[in-house]
Amino acid sequence: MPKGSATIYHVARHAGVSIATVSRVQRGNGPVADKTRAKVVRSIKTLDYRPSPNARSLAANRHEASGIVFPDLSGPYYSEVIYGFERETFEARQSVLILGTHARDGADDLVLDLAARVDGLVIMGRTVPDQLVAELGRMKMPVVVLARPAVDGADSVRADNHESAVELVKHLFGHGLRDLLFVGDPDASPDAAERWAGFLDAHRLAGRPRPASPLVSDFTEGGGHTAVRGRLSAGLIDGTLPAGLVCANDEIALGAIRAARELGIHVPGQLAITGWDDIPVAALVSPALTTIRQPMRELGSTAAVLLAERISAGRREPRHVLLPTSLVLRASCGCQAIEGEIS
Repeated sequence: MPKGSATIYHVARHAGVSIATVSRVQRGNGPVADKTRAKVVRSIKTLDYRPSPNARSLAANRHEASGIVFPDLSGPYYSEVIYGFERETFEARQSVLILGTHARDGADDLVLDLAARVDGLVIMGRTVPDQLVAELGRMKMPVVVLARPAVDGADSVRADNHESAVELVKHLFGHGLRDLLFVGDPDASPDAAERWAGFLDAHRLAGRPRPASPLVSDFTEGGGHTAVRGRLSAGLIDGTLPAGLVCANDEIALGAIRAARELGIHVPGQLAITGWDDIPVAALVSPALTTIRQPMRELGSTAAVLLAERISAGRREPRHVLLPTSLVLRASCGCQAIEGEIS
């Protein structure tokens, strides 16, 4: 018999037991005498029996798969979160089905279709409304929301945004910077909304006037470049250049640095720029980017652990996890001689 080609029927015949007994030994439940169990285990090893994923799924009435829903699949942030999620689910011997909604029409239907093919779902950001998350809960689907506020009945995993934004802005005030501009789109992302709220609170706590509304940009390097170049070009004409840009993520900040360089604006001498996430290139760009480091892989792995608890252990009570972030000081904010992390 070719290696690995044995079926449950071969194991039962080799061990001299019924198929049901082999199945009980595999699942670890039901009454099986120790001597019989040992005999079945020996037969499994001798025949190199490997139950197919489909057979395991049918036996347990499960798909042996987890789903994760992203608003987008491009960029280093999402790839790091996916890596953390996939690594943890691999350890649990679960397959991973990934859905990127990309602001498509009918995203709700896509998510419901995915839910029919997995044992549990992780839903990231504002991919679907809270009402759909609640509906999935009523369907007894284990759900973890990631990087968005908690929803009744679902677990949640988030990284701190508000307090780190306050700390970052206080640091910029310490450099003597006054006119700061937030770059991003708080309406498009719960994370960006919390960072914007922290940006506002830092001004309020310091007794500063309310800052200008955000310079709206999508969360890509290209989007940041376009938005910031337009604002800086206008500022050079009318003399309203901001002193610093607090960007909602590192990719926007990279686009902002490129725009400033193209216009002959020195960073950080004439304009401080900060990011968020601490993607690998943040330390390599010139000037190196001051940013907030968030545990991207840990976000994914923590979501996977919570989902596994719901699927395998049957935990019903929701858990909510807030992961810490940290300020990483580099040259782009004016810390020319500093390269370090403040926890």
